[in-house]
Amino acid sequence: MLNQINLVVKDMARTVAFYRRLGLTVEEAARPEWARHHATALLPNGVRLELDSIAFARQWNPGLRRPAGGAGSVIFFGVPMPNDVDRLFEDMTGAGYASQTTPADAFWGARYAIVEDPDGNAVGFMSPIDPARRRAPPPPPEG
Repeated sequence: MLNQINLVVKDMARTVAFYRRLGLTVEEAARPEWARHHATALLPNGVRLELDSIAFARQWNPGLRRPAGGAGSVIFFGVPMPNDVDRLFEDMTGAGYASQTTPADAFWGARYAIVEDPDGNAVGFMSPIDPARRRAPPPPPEG
C-alpha cells in the first residue's frame, strides 16, 4: 500500500508555499533548525507527502541522483468539476508557476492541466472522468 511520497526540493519555503496554494496543510518541521530541510503534508487518504532538502535527502538516500532530462512523474490533484481545472490553472500560472500542459479535455473523459512546482516537478489537476466525454484514444507512439 502506498503510504508516502517524498519530493526532494531546492527551496523549501517556495515549495511549501506552492503546495499550500493548492490547498494542502503543510506542517513545517517541529525544530526550527530543520525548517529549511523538511516539511510534511498528511493527505486525506493517509498518504504523507514529505518535502526534503537535497542535503537531508542525501542523509537517508546516499545514492540520490537528480535525473537530467530523464523520466519523471506527475502528481495529480483531483478537482470536483472540469471548470475547476481551468480556474486552478489560471490561479497557479498567474502566481508565476510554469505551465507544462494547458487545460485540455482528455480522451479518457476528464479535463486536466499540468504545471510545475518550484523544483520543476510536474503537478496536475484533473476532474472526475465523465463517460459521456470519452472518445477514441490517439494511436500509440512509435518506438
